[in-house]
Amino acid sequence: MARGPKKHMKRLNAPSHWMLDKLGGVYATRPRAGPHRLLESLPLSLVLRNKLKYALTCRELSMVLKQRTVEVDGRPRTDAKFPAGFMDVITIPKTKDRFRLLYDVKGRFVLHKIPEAETQFKLARVANTMYAPDRTPFLSTHDGRTIRYPDPNIRTDDTIVVDVKTGKVREFVRFKPGAMAFVTGGANRGRIGEIVDVERHPGSFDIVHIKDAQDHTFATRKANVFVIGASTDKPLVSLPKLKGVKPSLIADREKKIKEHSKK
Repeated sequence: MARGPKKHMKRLNAPSHWMLDKLGGVYATRPRAGPHRLLESLPLSLVLRNKLKYALTCRELSMVLKQRTVEVDGRPRTDAKFPAGFMDVITIPKTKDRFRLLYDVKGRFVLHKIPEAETQFKLARVANTMYAPDRTPFLSTHDGRTIRYPDPNIRTDDTIVVDVKTGKVREFVRFKPGAMAFVTGGANRGRIGEIVDVERHPGSFDIVHIKDAQDHTFATRKANVFVIGASTDKPLVSLPKLKGVKPSLIADREKKIKEHSKK
């Protein structure tokens, strides 16, 4: 058995939503331990080299990052292996590029362009609320944040609006039926809809039923549901293309045929 942490990743074993071609080499960039899980993150090297095409080689990528021109959640990051994840705000002041990392309806990471006003905050899902040994209340979020003395009304699975500069909580949205939710895992990753019902299963996984804008209903685990608004007409952040509505296989195929015929 291998000893110590793994430092490499074969390209064939990389997450499928990274969209890496298998002929591009043997290895892929393995994200470092950070605020997001390995399978739920995207290293900065893929963001700058594969998505934005700001670098062609590892050397060029290192030169770009060492200039401290790339910021994640308001902080300059110089590590090409830094893991950026869902709801992270990536800004490049020199080029005035501003993105929020979201999922498309096929479960793949997408760099969604946002206005400057949206770069001042990000959404975070409350993973747990607890007390420190000295009885100090605090909460932990999906992106590794720890916030002390939060609002006592905030509960697990709620969503908080975090100020990027100060790290303080601006407001929060309750996880409840009627709220607008973004699915972040499972077969329905990337879909957006209204929470209809929550099935309780003690000792197992709670199931959440969601209805999208076309009145299509689906179900997923509670841990995969990320609330993004108190109601379906007031999302806290701007939404990516298709607004989280997944088209049918036939409609998707016809769309691709039309796009191919135009070329």
